[in-house]
Amino acid sequence: MRRILFLLVFLLIVFGIFYYLTAWSYSDGERAGTISKYSRRGYVFKTWEGVLNVGGFSGETGSLTPQFFDFSVKDDSVARQINQAVKTGQRVTLHYEEKLVKLPWNGETKYFVTGVEIVDPPYKYGVPGQRYLPNQPTPQSPPTQQLPPGSVDSVQRDTL
Repeated sequence: MRRILFLLVFLLIVFGIFYYLTAWSYSDGERAGTISKYSRRGYVFKTWEGVLNVGGFSGETGSLTPQFFDFSVKDDSVARQINQAVKTGQRVTLHYEEKLVKLPWNGETKYFVTGVEIVDPPYKYGVPGQRYLPNQPTPQSPPTQQLPPGSVDSVQRDTL
């Protein structure tokens, strides 16, 4: 009887530590960019996995270099918001938590997105190739100056 009680207490302690490591977040933060890849993946456990293109500037080369942030999504409402942002090509800010221990049924990465914020409105610049917003007047060019009829230079040049 005493061994069973000891074993039960030991298992509860191990389960509590395991639960604490998987539920507790090591860090949290935000990253902004454009979603470059987003899919539902997995052989047995299907999870939403994505890649955020954060962008960036390289001080060494002086050029823009892509920086990627891999993330997983557990919540279906957050997954729908990200999917909508992918369809419209909008920039987003992802609120995430970093876990110490990742379980295979939660996702492939240790970064779990908990919220999404759309950074810019849809179709800010219209569709690709469109120069102006729909239903907006096109800008008019300034009128050219017209000279009065008698002020034309009357110097004629000889032609060959």
